[in-house]
Amino acid sequence: MHKHDTPSHRPGRRALIAGLLAAFAATGLATSASAQQNWPQRPVRLVVGYSAGGGVDAVARLVAPRLAELLGQSVVVDNRTGAAGLIAGDAVARAAPDGYTLMLGDSSLLIAQYLQPRMSFDPVKAFTPVASLFTLPLVIVTANDFPAKTPAEFVSLLKKNPGRYSFATSGVGTVHHLGFEMLKGQTGAYVVHIPYRGAAQIVPDVMSGQVPIGVVSAASAIAQARAGKLRALAVMNPVKLQGGEDIAPLSDALPGFSAVPRLYVLAPAGTPAPIVERLSDSLRKVMDAPDIAQAAAAQGAVPAYMPAGPLAADIARESAAWGKVIREQKISNQ
Repeated sequence: MHKHDTPSHRPGRRALIAGLLAAFAATGLATSASAQQNWPQRPVRLVVGYSAGGGVDAVARLVAPRLAELLGQSVVVDNRTGAAGLIAGDAVARAAPDGYTLMLGDSSLLIAQYLQPRMSFDPVKAFTPVASLFTLPLVIVTANDFPAKTPAEFVSLLKKNPGRYSFATSGVGTVHHLGFEMLKGQTGAYVVHIPYRGAAQIVPDVMSGQVPIGVVSAASAIAQARAGKLRALAVMNPVKLQGGEDIAPLSDALPGFSAVPRLYVLAPAGTPAPIVERLSDSLRKVMDAPDIAQAAAAQGAVPAYMPAGPLAADIARESAAWGKVIREQKISNQ
């Protein structure tokens, strides 16, 4: 033992080491707090899981410059396409939780966990909800000569004719598909699902009568209904659509019925609360702009702001609801 390294000297050394560690920790906390207070100091990335030019991308590009103005930094839309948004979700879930990587997520993330057993992330646990922004209402469309003209007539017709009709959606596991499966579950109707690639293929086939029923975005439905090419029979959530105020909600026939894709901003789990709060408040201001509803309507979107706290609980509820539909209707993507 060194002559100075005696038991009497050790408590003093320990105290010195403890003091240095406490000082380092305090410095780290101060640096972290300063970084949060001064955020953002560089551009913020808003990841979108769909290609440029699509509906979700258009909404992102509507919001991004407005948010950038409030934050004092540019907000760059980053399209990470593939696997119905899962590639984008994985990228954001793995990103540093520092407020510089965000995602404009949608309800398909919550559905995918039940249909994609090899998902690399849990859509409820991997993100910190920031704010809900929009809903993207869906409309049930038919040819103009379809026997039913109202939601009540539609439900009655399906119940009385099991297996006679089919419905087209943009794919297995989409909200379009699961919304109609909800309808089937609530009414006991038997209607055959025919998955398509999207509204661009569905609408012509509905108009020609090749498929009797389609579920498409409000933007697609209203444009064709205005042109007299098909019938917009019912909107699938209780809402009045700008430019389509005459389209009755399905809830007229099925009280409480609501199936609608939602768009929300998500951050990686662990993003500091002060950054989330500033983002959520800035997005509230974006959504309060007088012209936002009209600009969104062109993309078939309806403003539906919800702050971070309530949104976290609502996402968990929505996730559980989609899981229930998938189990009860025995839906599989195989």
